[in-house]
Amino acid sequence: MADPVRILVVCIGNVCRSPLAEHLLRLRLAGYDGRLDVRSAGIRALAGHPMDDLAADELRRRGGDPSGFTARQATPAILGEADLVLTATRAIRSRVLEEAPRALKRTFTLPELAAIVGSDGFLDPPATSTADLVARAASLRGAVTVADYDVPDPIGRPPEVHAAVADVVDAACAAIAWAVAAAEPGEPVGGVG
Repeated sequence: MADPVRILVVCIGNVCRSPLAEHLLRLRLAGYDGRLDVRSAGIRALAGHPMDDLAADELRRRGGDPSGFTARQATPAILGEADLVLTATRAIRSRVLEEAPRALKRTFTLPELAAIVGSDGFLDPPATSTADLVARAASLRGAVTVADYDVPDPIGRPPEVHAAVADVVDAACAAIAWAVAAAEPGEPVGGVG
């Protein structure tokens, strides 16, 4: 069996946005267990902490389970082994690239990659693999209009802010999972409420 495709989602503390995206991508790509490895990390991680309670509530509302999650620090090794790096913001993407400059062509913000893969004709012809999908997306960076590159940080904010951020993350994850599933023949993308 080939090594799994490694997808890494990065935010600041690794307790809100990135673990939410990690779990939502896993839910949507559940049929790819063993072929896709989705993880998350933080550039200033609250290492060892569980998901933020309000972020965990949003994950549960969408059918996920935050139990057992612990935050971890993004390191050059973790960043370097990822085939696709998704960040919450442009500033975090810049920080990731300071740590792992060779990751430039495979690092995007969540909304950025969602906009690129959702653009007209992106998968025509279909991508032959996740590596092909990432290369195509890199070639279109800047050519596709992105309404907002950043996912706001909800930490310490009220539940309605967490809900709005979770909606943004969920929509981006849906688009990205659809594109990855199209590039990785196998099970259909799982439905998440």
